[in-house]
Amino acid sequence: QVQLVESGGGLVQTGGSLTLSCEASGFSFSDNTMGWARQAPGNQREVVAHIGSGDNANYADSVKGRFTISRDNAKNTVYLQMNSLKPEDTAVYYCGTVNEYLWTWGQGTQVTVSS
Repeated sequence: QVQLVESGGGLVQTGGSLTLSCEASGFSFSDNTMGWARQAPGNQREVVAHIGSGDNANYADSVKGRFTISRDNAKNTVYLQMNSLKPEDTAVYYCGTVNEYLWTWGQGTQVTVSS
C-alpha cells in the first residue's frame, strides 16, 4: 500500500550538505502532510521537519535554520536539504506521511557526519 523510499544518505564532513529524497506512492500524496524523522542508535525517533499540503513547513529546534523540507507534488517526492551538518545529525533518516493523525515511516537512509 503505502510506499516511501528514501535516498540520498551518505557520509559527509562537519559543515557539509546533503539532500535526501523520498519517493512516495500508494496514497494521495498531495493531500497528505509529509515529514522527516531521524533516529540514532539508542535514541527515540524524532520528527525534524514536516510540511503540509499547503507547503507550510515546521522544524525541530535542533535543525531550524539548517534544514529545509520541500515537496514536489507532480513527482510525489519530498526532500530534505541539510546544510551545516553536525556530528549530532548522524542518524537514520526516515520519510513519513500522516494519515488520520498516524505516522507511517519508510525504511530510512543513513546519514553520517564525521568530525
